[in-house]
Amino acid sequence: MNKAEYWIEKLGLDKHPEGGYYKEIYRSAESIAAGHLPDRYSDGGRNHATSIYFLITGKDYSAFHRIKSDELFHFYAGSPLTIHMITEAGKYSAVTLGADAECGQLFQYAIPHGVWFSAEVSGSGDDSFSLVGCTVTPGFDFDDFELAKRIELLKRYPAQAEVIKRLSRE
Repeated sequence: MNKAEYWIEKLGLDKHPEGGYYKEIYRSAESIAAGHLPDRYSDGGRNHATSIYFLITGKDYSAFHRIKSDELFHFYAGSPLTIHMITEAGKYSAVTLGADAECGQLFQYAIPHGVWFSAEVSGSGDDSFSLVGCTVTPGFDFDDFELAKRIELLKRYPAQAEVIKRLSRE
């Protein structure tokens, strides 16, 4: 059993629609009423916050997607994880999470709501993986999740074609 398989089994992770594996570990008991949320949350209230474990193997990636809430990534174990982001205006940026601050790696990073983002393991080898935590506030709801359609992203952001083709699904 490789290390990724160990963590998938140990933490009870399931396949995620964007790629990788996850398990929700926290959902606040209290919620925010729909009338107190920004208009982008048109379909009801949300929990104050949610948190998951998220693991990506070196053979997979988290495909471009966006959510209606801010999402904070926390690095836990494995190889560094590179997060690729495209803003609504088409500006591309990337950050790498990991344990090597001397190389510019970060322990945590917040992705603003509405930004298209994807992630991939920066380590090499079939046994590489990244284990992170993701905290979303207001709390995550699959109604707020939008998996990118490759053709639409390419039309909208042609300058980012290379990364979109590599990290999106048909």
